[in-house]
Amino acid sequence: MITISLRPVGRYWGTISFASTLYLCPILDLLLAEIPAKLQAELRLGLQEALVNAAKHGNNLDPSKQVVVRFSLIDNQYWWIISDQGSGFTPSCSCHSDPTEYLPPDESENGRGMTLLHQIFDQVEWNRKGTELRLCKQLESRRLLSLRR
Repeated sequence: MITISLRPVGRYWGTISFASTLYLCPILDLLLAEIPAKLQAELRLGLQEALVNAAKHGNNLDPSKQVVVRFSLIDNQYWWIISDQGSGFTPSCSCHSDPTEYLPPDESENGRGMTLLHQIFDQVEWNRKGTELRLCKQLESRRLLSLRR
């Protein structure tokens, strides 16, 4: 079951919650409904990675556990806060300058999602417990027209 609150208006947050599943198409469609078309493919990939991590690694695909996504547009920034009911984790690297520092060894089957998130989003932050992920994407600022010649 999917639970949805009203779409965010101004500084208000919308909320979507759903049982842990990997069937994310309708969730992603809802989260991207108000996103400009030129950003949708990239953000879909990033949000899918974050939601899969919450459902699979956080909640162990336990259908009795919920993934909750809060979302809003604040001051030209899209925000998503994704929470799971798992035991949490500690990111392997606290470095914010080079996303490739999150890459696991070549033989690893997991772990590339962290690099992906850091390449797509302008801000990627976890709470201390490791059960809540905050993602931000800054919209391009429009150039101011100059009246000077």
